[in-house]
Amino acid sequence: MENLELEKTVKNTQEKLEAIRSNIESVVRGKSGVVELSLVALLAGGHLLLEDSPGVGKTLLALSLAKSVDALFRRVQFTNDTIPSDIIGSQIFSRTSEKMEFIPGPIFANIVLADEINRTSPKTQSALLEAMAEGRISVENEVFELPQPFMVVATQNPLEQQGTFPLPENQLDRFLIRASIGYPSREAEMEILEREIDMKTVDDIGSVLSMDDVSSLRVAANKVKMDKSLLNYLLDIVEATRRDERIELPVSPRGALMLKKAAKALALVRGRDYVTPDDIKRLAVPVLSHRIVPRGNAGGVFADRTQAESLINTIVESIEVPL
Repeated sequence: MENLELEKTVKNTQEKLEAIRSNIESVVRGKSGVVELSLVALLAGGHLLLEDSPGVGKTLLALSLAKSVDALFRRVQFTNDTIPSDIIGSQIFSRTSEKMEFIPGPIFANIVLADEINRTSPKTQSALLEAMAEGRISVENEVFELPQPFMVVATQNPLEQQGTFPLPENQLDRFLIRASIGYPSREAEMEILEREIDMKTVDDIGSVLSMDDVSSLRVAANKVKMDKSLLNYLLDIVEATRRDERIELPVSPRGALMLKKAAKALALVRGRDYVTPDDIKRLAVPVLSHRIVPRGNAGGVFADRTQAESLINTIVESIEVPL
């Protein structure tokens, strides 16, 4: 009976998922893979980091995802003079009540776009840490709960430029998925030129999901079945990072849990009520590569990412896939 209900739920969610996928792909052309990853992050209740060169559509993807959901949305353009209170808010003295009152910052939203997050200082970056990890923030010994569902979509350029601050490992670990968009195909770029797709195009996107829809989709994703043999397969990959001498900082238990959640969400996005080995293989790099630190890397942020992804790929290919 429970299996039949789950199958029915999966079938009913497909129309909603196809609607939001079509919405995003109407402006983010030829990038179905990264659009799929953004949906996985949304359904798994995780945060998304889009890391790529300037001008390839990171902000466009983040905005189209946010606009597709009827949610409270805020965008923060990070600069080197952005301070923590610009993000979380601050206490001010109210002459009316004659006491200190908290004025919420833009973090108090369902979907927050943190644009060019590596252009701000580590102190400001860390202001997001508690919010991303716990769904709440602390100001002057008071705790304030954030709206739910809550998701941060951050963008950053991987190139080492003056005035940028690479995200520390503990901040990177709060992102469920790190993805790159890459340059479009010639056909997709021709369409971009002909339609003149830019930031203004996103204004024409209407919402296709409510916050209740997002909540129900997350519940459905959590119910997706995952055989114990696949859990062992996942752990084989994680444990291999801890034995590999090329890796200084391996995947943590939290990383393993994040891969499980993402795999279940991907199964739902692909119209299934069960996880397959291909789901885990597909997500190993975007979920795990930013959670490891290669040993002795001196090639900078971009080279570090490339090496980490290569290491995870090599490990996945070396692990026997369960039948």
